[in-house]
Amino acid sequence: MGRSLVGLVVLVRTVAASPTVAKVEPPDWPVEPNGITLRILVTGTGFAGARVRSGFATGPVKTFQSGTHLFVDVTIPKGVRAGKYPLTISTAAGSVEAPFAVVPALSLAGRFQGFSTDDVIYLIMPDRFANGDPSNDDPAVSRGLFDRSKSRYYHGGDFEGIIQHLPYLKDLGVTALWLTPIYDNNNRLNERERYDGQAITDYHGYGAVDYYAVDEHFGTLDKFRELVDKAHVAGIKIIQDQVANHTGPYHPWAKDPPTPTWFHGTEAEHTRNAFRIWTLPQGHSTPQTRSTTLDGWFIGLLPDLNQDDAECRRYLIQNTLWWIARTGIDGIRQDTLPYVPREFWRDWTAAIKRRYPKFNVVGEVFDSDPAIEAYFQGGRVRDGIDSGIDTLFDFPLNSVIRSVFTGGSKTIELPKMLAHDFLYPDPNRLVTFVDLHDMPRFMSGPNATVDGLERVFGLLMTARGIPLIYYGDEVAMRGGGDPDNRRDFPGGWKEDQQNAFEAASRSPEQQQVFEAVRRLAKLRVELEPLRRGSMVDLLVADDVYAFARVGARSSALVVLNNGPAEVKLHLSLAGSRIPEGASLKDALGNAPPTKAQGGFADVRVFARSTAIYH
Repeated sequence: MGRSLVGLVVLVRTVAASPTVAKVEPPDWPVEPNGITLRILVTGTGFAGARVRSGFATGPVKTFQSGTHLFVDVTIPKGVRAGKYPLTISTAAGSVEAPFAVVPALSLAGRFQGFSTDDVIYLIMPDRFANGDPSNDDPAVSRGLFDRSKSRYYHGGDFEGIIQHLPYLKDLGVTALWLTPIYDNNNRLNERERYDGQAITDYHGYGAVDYYAVDEHFGTLDKFRELVDKAHVAGIKIIQDQVANHTGPYHPWAKDPPTPTWFHGTEAEHTRNAFRIWTLPQGHSTPQTRSTTLDGWFIGLLPDLNQDDAECRRYLIQNTLWWIARTGIDGIRQDTLPYVPREFWRDWTAAIKRRYPKFNVVGEVFDSDPAIEAYFQGGRVRDGIDSGIDTLFDFPLNSVIRSVFTGGSKTIELPKMLAHDFLYPDPNRLVTFVDLHDMPRFMSGPNATVDGLERVFGLLMTARGIPLIYYGDEVAMRGGGDPDNRRDFPGGWKEDQQNAFEAASRSPEQQQVFEAVRRLAKLRVELEPLRRGSMVDLLVADDVYAFARVGARSSALVVLNNGPAEVKLHLSLAGSRIPEGASLKDALGNAPPTKAQGGFADVRVFARSTAIYH
């Protein structure tokens, strides 16, 4: 039988693939005494139309068109025991288990302490401080990123290196450590940012690709908890650096966000950050004006998280609570604070305080204008919102410190800047500093001297605020702009020719500064007014600044002579509460003893030095 072929029809049957699971966030949660409902984010494939079952009560499932992300509420009741409680994700094509666990809760005793004016903070970039475990220098998962000869590669510093040097830090007088971010970062070279024509790494920690993992170059979550616990035994608190404003450029979300509005814009089309934080107070600016600062991507590269997206907002708050609960840290340094809506900070800090009332946060507002800086500190309603942010870094005072001690400005500029303290809800809690990892080091500045650095610390340790030491400043480390300001601490590596952790190996210059910082930190412990007293200006002149720290039971008198000649002063003690007839001795040995007589003290302070009378 004949047949005419008109066409060929091919029938294709599309078979949906079973779902797969790549990641669960959070991966676990500590036992909660009153129970908790968590928002679980599962990343994988084939989640369209999925249902979720668990040993716990679950809420409705939320997925998006790509089917690669799934959100579901899981309620963990009170009294539940630690153990594995996987989620079963099912679709018409099959099912898969998503691992999840409930883990033992950490005791509240000795943890979640917060920090205060009683503390001296020490900033560590883990990769550049000390290499305690060479086995994690060049991990298999990220092979080839370790090279100490390259300033933007990993150098091998880690948690174990910090643990091994806790006695050094305690001896120095440090009571709190701020560590730059420990999130897992990119496991390959960053080709989008280049230095000296070469691709770089994210050794600094600010290029997160996983908010629930520790960078393998630093150690593990267990090792970090060990660091926290051992620091607490030594009387040292831990402040974790967190970043809620943006992710790293290589985070998987950049190409596949969990929701369509997870970021402001997309990898292909977004606004570049204008860094105009002066537009954020709602005076003359419009929402459109502010959006280029709140919604823009840093340097056009770092994906800007959208805290107005309900899922993103909840994820970030929950992630912070997870880090606190799982590690026992005492505080948070929040990166790039102004570039996130203050409504979010209000909700974020409230969530922290409900669970950990003593815990506190310091935010980074990189601006030298005290009016702009003060706008972001919590404790006062501004534009209808109290951000709840406990304190900030005192960048305005820092700008004047650098100008006075290396730029030739008169000492009078210090009290002139401090006169702006009325702008802040609580200026006493501001974190004061001379160096950070984002600026050239003081000792590499023009006209910088070791004596000048000593006077800087003389001011930081005696004026209002919480003083901070950037690692290496106590031994007068040099360093220009990034990354030169992040040099390895000498002696943190066994192959180093010098070990500045040990007095016998320090140069005379290094030992001079170290002893000065240690002596000042010890005085803060011995003299309560230096930590808790009110600050009263007694004399303000071009090169001399004298003030009292007035405590509940005693006072201390500080005289800073930044001039080239010895000064003799008939100093009024009005407002100092120093009693008539009190004998006053300089704890630093830079001025002869004196006595309070008739409401005055005759003081003589050596050139370019600080005296602390008590």
